[in-house]
Amino acid sequence: MVGNRARREIVTLLESQTVGEALAALRSAEMSDEIVYFYAVDAEKRLVGVVPTRRLLMSRSYDRISEIMIRDVISIFEGVTVREACKLLVGHRLLALPVVDYRDRLVGTVDVSLFTGEIDGLSARRSAENVFQLIGIHVARPNSSPWAGFKDRFPWLMCNITGGLACAVLTGRYEKFLDQTIILALFIPIVLTLAESVSIQSMSITLQGLDRARIDWRMIFRCLRSEFFTAILLGGAAGALVASVSLVWKQQPVISAAIGASIWCAIVTACLLGVALPTAVRFFGRDPKIAAGPVVLATADVATLLFYFNIARLIVGR
Repeated sequence: MVGNRARREIVTLLESQTVGEALAALRSAEMSDEIVYFYAVDAEKRLVGVVPTRRLLMSRSYDRISEIMIRDVISIFEGVTVREACKLLVGHRLLALPVVDYRDRLVGTVDVSLFTGEIDGLSARRSAENVFQLIGIHVARPNSSPWAGFKDRFPWLMCNITGGLACAVLTGRYEKFLDQTIILALFIPIVLTLAESVSIQSMSITLQGLDRARIDWRMIFRCLRSEFFTAILLGGAAGALVASVSLVWKQQPVISAAIGASIWCAIVTACLLGVALPTAVRFFGRDPKIAAGPVVLATADVATLLFYFNIARLIVGR
C-alpha cells in the first residue's frame, strides 16, 4: 500500500491563514529538501487545495491561502497500490502526490523518488522528463507474464520480419544487375546501417516532443525542417566518405558515385521517416516508443534499398 511508503514529514498551510502568516510559519518550520508542493488543509486537516510556490511568493501578504490555492488538487488514497500511485504520477506529470485517508485528511506525500533514485530533492525539475519515461517503463508491465510480453511485442517484430522479407524480394529483383556490378553488394550492409542509425536518431528526437498530452504540430514541423537540413549534411558527409573508400578500394568512379549518391538520398529519407512515422503512430493512438522503432527501421530499410539499386542502375546505365 502506498500509505506505508508515504513521507510523513509534511508541511501544510491552513486555508484560513494569510500569505504573510503562512510565510512566517514556513520560516519557523523544519522543511526537508524533498518538499515540492505546498498543500492547504482546513481546520480538521482535510486536504482542500495545493498552493504553487510562485503564487505564495508573489501574492499580497494579506491574501488568504483559500484565495490563492488551487482547489482542483489531485490526491491518492493511502490504501491503493504503489503501482496505481506511479500511474497517476506519470499520467498527470506530477513530481509528488498528496496521500489522504478515508476522511480526506492529509497523511503524507509520495514523490517520484519512490520509484526511481534518479531524482534528488528539488533538482528533480531538471530531469523530470527523463524520469517520467523511466517510470512509465516500470509502470507499463511490472509483473507481466511471458505470454503477455510475447503478445505485446511479437506484432511489432513482424514489422522487422516483413521489412526483411521485402528487402530480400527487392534484392532478388536486382539480382542480374548485382551480378554485373558485384561491388554494390559489398556495400549493402553499410548503406542499411547508416540509414537505420540516422532514422533512430531522428525518431529519438521526435519522441521527446510526443510525450505531451497533445501533438504539438508546430514542434513537429520545426523538427521536420531541422532534421531535413541536418540529413542533407549527414548524407553528404557519409556518402562522400563511403564513396571515397570505394573509389580507393575498387577504382571504379561511376560505381563509387552511385554509392555516394544513394547513401545521401537514403539518409535524407531515413531522417524524414524518423520524424513522420512516430508522429503517425501517435496520431492513431498507439505508443510510439513501442511501435515506432520497428516501423521506422523496416520502412527505412526498404526505402534505402530502393534508392540504392535504382540510383546505382541509373548512373551505371549512363
